[in-house]
Amino acid sequence: MVTIRHTGDALWERIERAVEKVKDRLRRVTSALERADIPYAVVGGNAVQVWVAQVDEAAVRNTRDVDILINRSDLERIIDTLGKEGFMYRHAAGVSMFLDGPEAKDRDAVHVVFASEKVRPEYVLPTPDLSESELIKDTRTLRLEALVRMELTAFRLENRVHVRDMLDVGLIDETWLDRFPAELRVRLQELIDTPDG
Repeated sequence: MVTIRHTGDALWERIERAVEKVKDRLRRVTSALERADIPYAVVGGNAVQVWVAQVDEAAVRNTRDVDILINRSDLERIIDTLGKEGFMYRHAAGVSMFLDGPEAKDRDAVHVVFASEKVRPEYVLPTPDLSESELIKDTRTLRLEALVRMELTAFRLENRVHVRDMLDVGLIDETWLDRFPAELRVRLQELIDTPDG
């Protein structure tokens, strides 16, 4: 049984701090990679936020994850670059990540996905190539079609939520079905047909 220890203003401060830590982690990583001229793209929940916020900021969903797409050939340079910012590289259980300091937990990490590779052998498609990204404000983010393709390929609960968020604000709709291979079309159609889950 968990004991609740925080109420009122203290609780709201913890919530705000948690959100700001994720944003700070994202800014520090992307700024370091930009300064070092290392290609990358923000993916996952933060990339969805970037796209959704352009249509309806009230529909933006917070995320605890920071996920970046990189070229495997750049990994050693990135380990060195992010190490100077206090991030520690770790590879465990098939997952590559950068922990935000020596006391950090996996939840305090930047998760790495390698460009043009399958995240899991059973996935229909590999991840996008970094050429499928663009600079939006100060952050390199996957282009919308590549992001949707990546989310439909993974298709875990959080990925389905991400796609539903993009459907909800009208970023994508049924006219997008023909952009994807058959298995991904079926998945997108399922989400279109079940907007409430």
